[in-house]
Amino acid sequence: MNNTFTLFKARVFSSAQAASYAALAALVALACPWSAQAQQDAFPTQTLKLLVGFAPGGGADIVARLIAPKLAEQFKQNVVVENRPGAGGNIATDQLIKSAPDGHTLMLGTIGSLAVNQHLSRLAYNPITDTAAVSMAVVFSNVLVVQASSDIKTLDDYIQQARSPDTRLSFGSSGIGSAGHLSGELLKSAANLNNQHIAYRGGAPAMNDLLGGALPSIFSSPSDAIQHIQSGRLRALATTGLKRSDALPQVPTISESGFAGFEAINWYAFAVPARTPSEVVRKLNAAIAATLNDPQVVAQIRKIGMEPAPTSPAEAARYFKTESDKWGEVIRKAKIKTD
Repeated sequence: MNNTFTLFKARVFSSAQAASYAALAALVALACPWSAQAQQDAFPTQTLKLLVGFAPGGGADIVARLIAPKLAEQFKQNVVVENRPGAGGNIATDQLIKSAPDGHTLMLGTIGSLAVNQHLSRLAYNPITDTAAVSMAVVFSNVLVVQASSDIKTLDDYIQQARSPDTRLSFGSSGIGSAGHLSGELLKSAANLNNQHIAYRGGAPAMNDLLGGALPSIFSSPSDAIQHIQSGRLRALATTGLKRSDALPQVPTISESGFAGFEAINWYAFAVPARTPSEVVRKLNAAIAATLNDPQVVAQIRKIGMEPAPTSPAEAARYFKTESDKWGEVIRKAKIKTD
């Protein structure tokens, strides 16, 4: 089993069992008017909209477009991926929260949009309380990459350059508060670096600038980087998980490269507006689980360096809170701001 997913499951899912989700759904159903119950039983009754808070071509967009056709098969309804890039995923999250809580609009959110961004700036909403978790989607390590033509050959080379007071070795990410940004900030703190972060509106634009020579390095999702590593255009220096990535087994981790215990796991997850009926959440969860266990989908996701990670809604909600607490502390210590 994938090491990243094994560690993820071991940390997140404690032996204490969440209250029975099925029992909760039954209780809510008893309290609903018959007309509302009939609508829930018939769900979905129209096209589903899957929001993605980043530009087309990035990691979240790629995963959404892998999953959407299989969800459409499950529901016998169209599932349309809608990109709403900007503000580190906040634009998409805001749209989700303002949508009707009927399950027909859901979001493939990220660590930033579902657990981190409220620590970076004042928002008109709280993603922990104003969304309802449906399921985790994927988990994976990010990878630090430079151009293959760079004189930086190893992570140690990178650190030596980034420690210089006048270093020009900036690093890009898919946005402020993204997993790539947080990985870079965690390494800056651990290794006393002076390199600066450059935020983009998604992983794809950042990758384009790296390949074009306008950006020195990226903490990238593997889905954005693997093809370029394999083609020889990029050099992978290290990954951010505790264990090596199955997709990049030759690339050392930061943890094994002199910074024991370093870990910055990336993840995507599904959420709907709060107050979405529990029976609708249950149906979405069942369809997502079936999709993420489909052998074809599993193979496609693993090919881009990620691991499918379907969970119950309760497990996903606990993980959102755990990650929010962890990275909120990192943000406060690093004094990260959105401006």
